[in-house]
Amino acid sequence: MDGVKLEGVTLRRDPRNEHVAEIVLDRAEALNALSTAMARRLAAACAEVAADPSVRAVVLAAAGEKAFCVGADLKERGAMTDEELLAQRPVFRAAFGGVLNLPQPVIAAVHGFALGGGCEFALSADMIVADETAVFGLPEVGVGLVPGGGGTQLALRRLGPGKAADLVFTGRRLGVDEALAYGLADRKVPAGTAREEASAIAELIARNSPTAVRAAKRAMRLGAGVGLEAGLDLEENAWRTVAFSADRREGIAAFNEKRKPSWPS
Repeated sequence: MDGVKLEGVTLRRDPRNEHVAEIVLDRAEALNALSTAMARRLAAACAEVAADPSVRAVVLAAAGEKAFCVGADLKERGAMTDEELLAQRPVFRAAFGGVLNLPQPVIAAVHGFALGGGCEFALSADMIVADETAVFGLPEVGVGLVPGGGGTQLALRRLGPGKAADLVFTGRRLGVDEALAYGLADRKVPAGTAREEASAIAELIARNSPTAVRAAKRAMRLGAGVGLEAGLDLEENAWRTVAFSADRREGIAAFNEKRKPSWPS
């Protein structure tokens, strides 16, 4: 996690907090369009972050001024055979799944265009901070495709069936205010400040028990779409995971001693 850009992805520690990792889509010359090589690197970066117990929160950001990510690299796709396109599919699924399945909370810092796969990357995060320049959309049906990075399912779960249908079937673009009203974005910030705001949120998260935060995320993710009784059982399992942990003992001791906790996990 040395901050070196490889295949259009930079992975680094937030300089203000060693417990926050930044995954940066770093192919600004192509508006951060996702190529096959970039997808492989992104999946590897997510695997590295997921396996690192010292990382307590993740910021998903992007380089450049115009776009968070405009989706798949259609120039690369245009030269592919059907066989090559099919071979690319598991590589892309691993990249999107890598972000979606991170055990740590993920905050997407969105500016400019977040279209197709870019919108899906944002939807894969737990929170979306969008600046005034952000534009969201899932335009795949306009080029004869279906959103394939989780867009149909993530939009359905985040927005509900009507709004998800609007976004997917029309392929239209949403500015930041409409995205906020739809629930597609969680916070609107001034232009150029999304990454800073996302980092501040990640820093707040990183102060808390990493065991508790991961358990809470797992319960919330697994609970989406299940009935209330099943969801409460998931919550019970999460509670039992942390209730007898070293983090719980340290958290209560720190509270009683009026000091900041030093999390053992």
